Amino acid sequence: MHHNTQPTTPTWPQIRAAFQQIWGYPDFRPPQDAIVRSLVTGQDTLVILPTGAGKSICFQLPALLQQGLTLVVSPLVALMENQVQELRQRHQPAAALHSDRPAPERRRVLQNLHRLRLLYLSPETLLTPKVWERLCQPDILLNGLIIDEAHCLVQWGDFRPAYRRLGTVRPALQAAKPNARFPVAAFTATADPATRKIIRQVLGLRSPQVVCLSPYRPNLHLNVTSAWTPQARRSRLQRFLADHTGQAGLVYVRTRRDSEAIRTWLQSRYRVAAYHAGVSSQQRRQIEADWLENRLQFVVCTAAFGMGVNKPDCRWIVHFQAPLLLSEYLQEVGRAGRDGERAEALTLVSDRWGWSDPQDQQRRQFFLRQSAQQQREALALASQLPVRGDLREVAASKLGATALALLHGMGRLRWQDPFHYIILEPGQPQAQMNPTTAAEQMQQYLYGRGCRWWAILKKFGFAEPPGAGCGHCDRCLR
Repeated sequence: MHHNTQPTTPTWPQIRAAFQQIWGYPDFRPPQDAIVRSLVTGQDTLVILPTGAGKSICFQLPALLQQGLTLVVSPLVALMENQVQELRQRHQPAAALHSDRPAPERRRVLQNLHRLRLLYLSPETLLTPKVWERLCQPDILLNGLIIDEAHCLVQWGDFRPAYRRLGTVRPALQAAKPNARFPVAAFTATADPATRKIIRQVLGLRSPQVVCLSPYRPNLHLNVTSAWTPQARRSRLQRFLADHTGQAGLVYVRTRRDSEAIRTWLQSRYRVAAYHAGVSSQQRRQIEADWLENRLQFVVCTAAFGMGVNKPDCRWIVHFQAPLLLSEYLQEVGRAGRDGERAEALTLVSDRWGWSDPQDQQRRQFFLRQSAQQQREALALASQLPVRGDLREVAASKLGATALALLHGMGRLRWQDPFHYIILEPGQPQAQMNPTTAAEQMQQYLYGRGCRWWAILKKFGFAEPPGAGCGHCDRCLR
């Protein structure tokens, strides 16, 4: 039986020594140290760190230095697997729970929780009755909840309804274990001020320490170029590849079909693979490894690629088609040039009105229609739901879960605990992410005037680079 006595907080020299011993780095890169300090002292924390800034160490180290178990909620199986594997190679007690694992193995992990320091799970897995009941048992000492990719509770592209229930996790677990200290920390690479506010509200962060690192990277050159026809797009890509012989990169497309078509078109001349949601997880791991080890020069991929895959010498990113959201764009270009050497990001766009090639416009319209329809269906369903209810009865369908999440986003629903809700009378409408505004922001970025970096930094609430512009985007170089 574990008693919930609060262990003493490790000193800073002890923390640094553990960091050097486990990871072998001489010292932290700012702002890693600030985040570690905040978590070790049990403070709620909101962290906005660009991809590649070494965020996983920031929550892994505090978890390994404390008694008990830290829960890490992460949206992607590949990401979890990756991190657990790395921790195990360093002989650290960590495990992942997700639906791809066979049931006996999942049971074994749940039985051995007291041996672990870090447990990775998706929000959906955390909130399954079996897992939840086990975590509520008094013998499990919990010392924190880490929510990775926290923008998933806002962002339309990656919207995950279960994220909206995570604010109930701490109060419910504290009710089961009255004297547990239980800080919550949220991590994301892209959150503008409005998104930060929503994350704080939904997760119930208590006067959090906010740590932000600007995504600005002077070695990363941004370029948006017009390609008036589908044929012109292909020849632009061909020219770009010819100028970057042998350099590692990624070509981002929006659909599976494009990913396969471009791979087929280029595979006679380049070492290339296609990567999308239709590729089996075994093949995905293989493609990631082949790209990391330079057996492939580049991958033609959808947004499914890149989370948690860190290749510091990736020299270029081409958006064969522009993403629909600026936050997605920022995450994707941020995969190039992490080693600090010169890197390039090229985005190909048709004319703004789609006269010469309507495909970009059609993709945007489709995205907006889909989002609007999802909202309409969910709200129609919401009007038929019982005023007080149990999620497990409503959310059998994906639409049911989305309906509850949308009502929550509109301030029309309160979660009493992770499974029970109350629908409220329409009151003041709350701030929420509107897909149209999000798509507009991307259009402004692609077709607006002025420095590209400046536009991004302003949008995400950071100070812009000194001077009239960055000096290394297509606008400033003109």
